[in-house]
Amino acid sequence: MGQYKKLWLLLIAVLTITFSILGYFGVEVYRKAPPFPEAYVSSDGQTVISRDDILAGQSAWQSTGGMELGSIMGHGAYQAPDWTADWLHRELLAWLDISAQNQHGKPFAELDAGQQAALKTTMVEEYRNGSRMGADGKVVLSDTRIKAIKAVAPYYITLYGADPSMEKARDHFAMKNNTLPDETRRQRLTDFFFWTAWASATNRPDYHATYTNNWPHEPLINNVPTAENVMWSVASIVFLLTGVGLLVWGWSFLRRHDPDPQLPESDPISKVHLTPSQRALGKYVFLTVALFVVQIFLGGLTAHYTLEGQHFYGIPLSDWFPYALVRTWHLQSAIFWIATGFLTAGLFLAPVVNGGKDPKFQALGVNALFVALFIVVGGSYGGNFLALTHAMPAHLNFWFGHQGYEYLDLGRFWQILLMVGLLLWLFLMLRCTVEAFRSGGDKNLLAIFVASMVGVGVFYAPGLFYGEHDSLTVMEYWRWWVVHLWVEGFFEVFATVALAFIFYNLGLVSRTSATVASLVAASLFMVGGVPGTFHHLYFSGTSTPIMAVGASFSALEVVPLILLGKEAHEHWSYQHATPWMKRLRWPLMCFVAVAFWNMLGAGVFGFLINPPISLFYLQGLNTTAVHAHASLFGVYGFLALGFVLLVARYLRPDYEFNERLMSSGFWLLNLGLAGMIAASLLPIGVIQIHAAITDGLWMARSEAFMQQESLVLLRWIRTLPDLVFIAGGCCIAWQATWMVFSRNRASAA
Repeated sequence: MGQYKKLWLLLIAVLTITFSILGYFGVEVYRKAPPFPEAYVSSDGQTVISRDDILAGQSAWQSTGGMELGSIMGHGAYQAPDWTADWLHRELLAWLDISAQNQHGKPFAELDAGQQAALKTTMVEEYRNGSRMGADGKVVLSDTRIKAIKAVAPYYITLYGADPSMEKARDHFAMKNNTLPDETRRQRLTDFFFWTAWASATNRPDYHATYTNNWPHEPLINNVPTAENVMWSVASIVFLLTGVGLLVWGWSFLRRHDPDPQLPESDPISKVHLTPSQRALGKYVFLTVALFVVQIFLGGLTAHYTLEGQHFYGIPLSDWFPYALVRTWHLQSAIFWIATGFLTAGLFLAPVVNGGKDPKFQALGVNALFVALFIVVGGSYGGNFLALTHAMPAHLNFWFGHQGYEYLDLGRFWQILLMVGLLLWLFLMLRCTVEAFRSGGDKNLLAIFVASMVGVGVFYAPGLFYGEHDSLTVMEYWRWWVVHLWVEGFFEVFATVALAFIFYNLGLVSRTSATVASLVAASLFMVGGVPGTFHHLYFSGTSTPIMAVGASFSALEVVPLILLGKEAHEHWSYQHATPWMKRLRWPLMCFVAVAFWNMLGAGVFGFLINPPISLFYLQGLNTTAVHAHASLFGVYGFLALGFVLLVARYLRPDYEFNERLMSSGFWLLNLGLAGMIAASLLPIGVIQIHAAITDGLWMARSEAFMQQESLVLLRWIRTLPDLVFIAGGCCIAWQATWMVFSRNRASAA
């Protein structure tokens, strides 16, 4: 450890404490998850819905695309309703009408204020306290509630079928006809929807709030923010301000001022003869940009489906390529191409670490990994298609078709193959570090680089820790280990360390500066990022301690972003540090864009939906899409593009970037991303916020609300920035492809 001992001890302490917190409260997630009752029964003991019915409904929901078609408990797609909030509201209205008819002989709307108030009071007591699970694992439902359930279920059974009477609604929800062809499975689907609504309306044993901390906002049964929600929201802001203050003080008083290194007269990396494994990376560069282009075209199609739910400018695509499938491929493509970009950077750096040499059979391993990635991508896409066209037998869906969980949609078999591929990548990386560690000199920077790549190689595995019929709460715990901790945590650390390693090898920063920056950044990212995973689980069936931990630590995730302006300036200035660095201008500009979108997308838009009181109303609205687009592409997308452009530059050292093509691509991507957020996603989200606060989430996601002329217009407006973004992506992809495959030793035309 040497001179970095204190920083290493700090990082080890941070990782030990934060993962202990994540694990300890993970046990709380398992213990307090909403139960699957053995049965919902009538007052005379007759089974209405069994546990097996609910689990069969969960499988049926997964086979329709799950979170890619509407959302469940607030997580998923945004065009169709949130099925939890929608079912709950419809059931409550049905209960009120049935009760009004029974007691007063007329509909609820025709009762006077006193009669309505009395029925609402009775309903609140029945739903929140009268439907708790008994010691025998059963829930007794009143005759009125059973009638309400039977009155609501046909709507969903018809909606998911092919009845012409619901075709307009299906079009508005971007659902294809016969989304779930089997009527028996549609009935089971409604049982699953009912269970999620039951968990959202029933108080925990001996507690004053529901299993979902009173989410969704539903005034009819007093589903409003708890006192703890408000308290921890205020606390999160206090923690944020404290963290920012301490960071500024620490930056001012503890920062080291190392002298600038003597800049080399030529690019040191370009002097290293390319190894066979590095030369094999051209196809990785192409796969990255090819999947990127596929993803952005799928994104444009997905956005258009919010306007013509079953057509693309009149072409009836939804029978074969419905919204749920296209959105699945859109999100999975993002994970695949961004991950491939990061893996490419690592494989290029591995021989550099090894003194410019390949270990034996390294090129063979690189080629084998490419084949594995190709199989996973093609196999998972094919499985998704067969699942959502219902050509695949239902019992095979979870393993080979569609899991139904956003970002982890691929079947479990393909998920395991992807994990094997990541472990192969890690093996290829680690074998290059063995000789480097045996040589003399300071190995601290190499050690943190190795630690970061272990995180990338291993932390996809938690996505395998839940099963087909595990509780949504348990699934969400592990899913966010992947989406938040793997992508937003270890990818972030790997990128930071990889860039420090690259800039050190280019002679732009000293080894000391690179090492210190990497260790400090890793500690800052992990201290908030690891326990901050819980901020995704506030309303997913967890208890108040989860909310407290998530709100407190996730506020600290924003703290390191305060200094990104300085990082952006450093990356921008490197192109002017020495004449030969101008050749790397465009990878550097991608890294500048990363810093900007990290501040705006992850920082500003992330904290917008971060405090519990904010997310209580905003979960499941387009404000989440604002954060997702700005941070996933703005940060990790630009990082991956920067990495592959850097690799392409060294693979073809005689080529120059086409300034016109690269300038167009870079600025069109940034303008397109900013445009789709400012002109469409954010305004729609703000309008939805008002409806969610005023009437409830059901209203903000309802068919009538989402089909207002103003919101339809905003979705049409998004077409223009989408086209701008697609054009920019094609420019970048063409540049990278030309550099990798063109035989002419000239700049890209």
